[in-house]
Amino acid sequence: MLFDDTKYLDYKFPEPQYLGAKYIHRGWIAQFIPDKANNVLDAFSGSQSIAYMFKQLGKKVITNDFLNCNNLIGKALIENKQYTLNKEDLEILFSENSNPEVFNLMGKLFANLFFLPEEAAFADSFRSNVNRLNNKYKEALALSVMCRSMTRKVTMGHFAHTQALVYAADPARIKRNRSLVRPLKDIFEELLPEYNAAVFDNSKDNKSYNKNILDLLPQLTDIDLAYFDPPYCNSHADYQSFYHLLETYVEYWKDKQFVNGIKRYEPKRYSGFDKNSETLSNLQLMFERANHIPTWIVSYNDRSYPDINTMIEMITPYRQVKIERKKYNTGRGGKGSVAGSSEVLLICTMK
Repeated sequence: MLFDDTKYLDYKFPEPQYLGAKYIHRGWIAQFIPDKANNVLDAFSGSQSIAYMFKQLGKKVITNDFLNCNNLIGKALIENKQYTLNKEDLEILFSENSNPEVFNLMGKLFANLFFLPEEAAFADSFRSNVNRLNNKYKEALALSVMCRSMTRKVTMGHFAHTQALVYAADPARIKRNRSLVRPLKDIFEELLPEYNAAVFDNSKDNKSYNKNILDLLPQLTDIDLAYFDPPYCNSHADYQSFYHLLETYVEYWKDKQFVNGIKRYEPKRYSGFDKNSETLSNLQLMFERANHIPTWIVSYNDRSYPDINTMIEMITPYRQVKIERKKYNTGRGGKGSVAGSSEVLLICTMK
């Protein structure tokens, strides 16, 4: 059984649309979580689906992602114990733009690129009203649902291409995905009940961080298990290029340059795990800084850089390693999940 017999089983994580999300693997991963691991870290949380699984298991969860759009999902669904969005909140969020001279970034950058002008204007107006909720968890929830709504309107669910409106004018694509032409407001209202229903209190003080994991690890104490799912180099490792629009939206930057055809922000945040030239040294540093955490589970893919043997060589000075594999029988998009490749778990325990 996926979560054995827990009282949090009935809560459901809203299905993500996120490159590399381990949502489909959560039952497999759950098999390898030690029963005695009470305090857990999800170091590269992404969609937050694995952090949510830990919460369902009754663990105290520390979740982290260096992109704030992902951290906000953690605030909304992992850290948040009780706050949901009600009718009065929606009246605030859907009201007119409270400061159109400031909140016009989506219209300036992304109108006629990813969204029609009226949709970009709605997104700006919504963003202008988020802080009027005066509650950090409601604000995080509102932004998380809006970000998910925007990915629903874009074929492939990311923003590293310039074909969004071309696809939205293609009857064949519209037939497969009506959300391409649906208003953002309608999609938001459809998704919100799923997110509201996913909020629960597991009687633990969970915490979501927005940090580089190399900086966060030395600050953490009393962690029993660390789950590491770093970006797969050679397979969609540059998440800022794929989700730049969402990060621009939640941060609402006014001091960035916006470059190339997709209007990606520049300079990018430093990841340390998205370039082959940097990832080896930073993985090594990550393992060194996690040495105070007894058990690690490392998700990886056998078509990634560095290869699995190199990963094992880096880990063995600190932990003994057991390998578990799950083969992809069909492709799921992306070079890291093609048919014939394998998702790999490195189960790392004290020697």
